[in-house]
Amino acid sequence: MVIQTMNTLLQSLLDDLIGELPAAVRLQRLVDALQAHFRCGAVALLKLEQDHLRPVAVAGLVGDALGRRFAAGEHPRLAAILARRGTTCFHHDSLLPDPYDGLIEGHAGEPLAVHDCMGIALQVDGEAWGALTLDALQIGTFDAAAQTALEHLARVVEVAVRVGRLEGEARALRGTTAAPAGPADGAHDSAEILGQSPLVTELLHELAVVADAELPVLLLGETGVGKELFAHRLHQLSRHRDKPLVHVNCAALPESLAESELFGHARGAFSGATSARPGRFEAANGGTLFLDEVGELPLVVQAKLLRTLQSGEIQRLGEDRPRRVRVRIIAATNRNLREQVRSGLFRADLYHRLSVYPVPIPPLRERGRDILLLAGRFLELNRARLGLRSLRLSPQAEQALLAYPWPGNVRELEHVISRAALKALSRGARRTDIVSLQAEWMDLEPGLAAPQGGHHAAPDHHGAGPSPAPSPLTAPIVPLRQGVAACQRQAITAALAASGGNWAEAARSLQLDASNLHKLARRLGLKTA
Repeated sequence: MVIQTMNTLLQSLLDDLIGELPAAVRLQRLVDALQAHFRCGAVALLKLEQDHLRPVAVAGLVGDALGRRFAAGEHPRLAAILARRGTTCFHHDSLLPDPYDGLIEGHAGEPLAVHDCMGIALQVDGEAWGALTLDALQIGTFDAAAQTALEHLARVVEVAVRVGRLEGEARALRGTTAAPAGPADGAHDSAEILGQSPLVTELLHELAVVADAELPVLLLGETGVGKELFAHRLHQLSRHRDKPLVHVNCAALPESLAESELFGHARGAFSGATSARPGRFEAANGGTLFLDEVGELPLVVQAKLLRTLQSGEIQRLGEDRPRRVRVRIIAATNRNLREQVRSGLFRADLYHRLSVYPVPIPPLRERGRDILLLAGRFLELNRARLGLRSLRLSPQAEQALLAYPWPGNVRELEHVISRAALKALSRGARRTDIVSLQAEWMDLEPGLAAPQGGHHAAPDHHGAGPSPAPSPLTAPIVPLRQGVAACQRQAITAALAASGGNWAEAARSLQLDASNLHKLARRLGLKTA
């Protein structure tokens, strides 16, 4: 009976190998089949990237598992699995903590420790590729027969991974895609962008297509969506990937020094210029210059930037001789540059130069369950930072994250997870516990309005989109004064998010005097500085 079951499983896996399936789908079907065959709680296929293991396919784990990154040095079981070629088994009395404690799906109300675990290191083309792990809540699930079966099946897993790699290489040779390596192959990507929603999948494909062009790219999006991360992605996919990527925060450049910072200066060009200094354009020569918050550049600097984009030449302050530079420009802004052009705050000709290829980055509230993937990343970072055994979300916390509109986007999510983890410790959680973060520890203001003007959310591949707003008929009744104050907070927060934290612009959009807005914000308990 065992042999017949094994033969049936092998036939199913082989059918998938020769079928025309995307690599991600093939690997997901593989881990699902392994979970059913071994009748265990969870299966994870992990790719080794430098010193971390990245889940590429999981079955039976909580929704944020694919977003986690497991440092092998911080998880002794994973390190032990990677250290040997055969099956490594950990029984219920093992003193080594399991990385999946509390993360088995279906036990959200009572986060349980893993009782049985086994895993095996994987090799592809003679090199270490990663690991396959299996976990069970029932003692004795992985007996000697199961361990032997895993060794045989591991070879099939390695073949599946190698097939995915070869398919990716073939597509690259045919020129049908310029996309980076898929989940089954490719080198470690320091500009990794987490997301499986249609919006992010489409955006990543778009970046892969435009990355190798020499054209300027303008990244558009609200504060905190990760524009810098997308700029790094563009650079890494471009022909300039082995050249410098120089980041300039235009909002932090003092107006008196902005020209010198960008274009450099000669000795004696101004008071304090005791030596010649190259600017950021020269530092990025041959590579990419990322102009973050480009809408904050003074008009006089905008004019000189335009000349550089037109001629490919810069001129240091205090010098007569121009210098040739070859730089790919990526700019980013959270402002509406069209509106700034109309108001005279941004040059129209520079706007048209920079926006040859505009790329809108979707806000977090439109990315569906990508929120949980990102939360998983931040949960694992905080678990390691705080020295916790396990850090997870309670079911109520998951729902709160999915329902919240995230005016501060990914940056706000990171801070919310960090704050909740610290609150867990302050409320008596021990570092040896399986710590479940509660919704109330996240301090998510109920009913906070999202910034206006974004695209409508699209459902992700699971068919789930952002949670609908509660019906007015079912919303809790609050005192009128409290409701008015909450509404005012929402409007101010949304205006600030849309203006990138610029209080003067927020006041204009709210049709208030700036001083009155500051007074109102202080009365409502909002920080004004």
